[in-house]
Amino acid sequence: MNFCSSISKQEMSALPVEIFHGDIIVVDNHNAVRKAVAYLSAFDCVGFDTETRPNFTKHQHHKVALIQLSTSDRCYLFRLNKLRGIPKRLEDFLIHGNTVKVGLSLLDDFHNIRKSMDFNPDNFIDLQKVVPSYGIQEASLQKIYAILFGKKISKRMRLSNWETDVLSDPQKQYAAIDAWACLQIYKQLNQTNELL
Repeated sequence: MNFCSSISKQEMSALPVEIFHGDIIVVDNHNAVRKAVAYLSAFDCVGFDTETRPNFTKHQHHKVALIQLSTSDRCYLFRLNKLRGIPKRLEDFLIHGNTVKVGLSLLDDFHNIRKSMDFNPDNFIDLQKVVPSYGIQEASLQKIYAILFGKKISKRMRLSNWETDVLSDPQKQYAAIDAWACLQIYKQLNQTNELL
């Protein structure tokens, strides 16, 4: 089954905005990391994304501030700037285990993570490599999601400060929906395969 191959900015602007209605859990201490990884490890597949504080000057570089991992109804926001890097339990989840991590444009995420540590990810699926086989020619999360679900994902918070002391509700919603949307896209494509 092939979907619409592309969507214009004008078509997207007319779509309703998607909202993540699940639980958003901020993880900023090692006890919370343990609980989060234990929960996520029970799932076959989760959505994945990262956020980094934007660079506004030429030679400015920031480390990944946030890793988001989402099930269909719960998203964990791992605040790496508060955890002082990627905790061992989280690292083990990302590079080992049976849970598939689904993201988009993963090379960028991996490159940014490697600025902080050696990172050899395993069991990841990049949606940009999957969607062309369904006739979708778009590469952005916003456009792929709009084609599949008829809703748009707001990008208003993308350039906000992800190292701020307390994440705002709009930041948390934005971060959660990016990881969650990757999972929803993957599940929708898998469901399409099952119907063929």
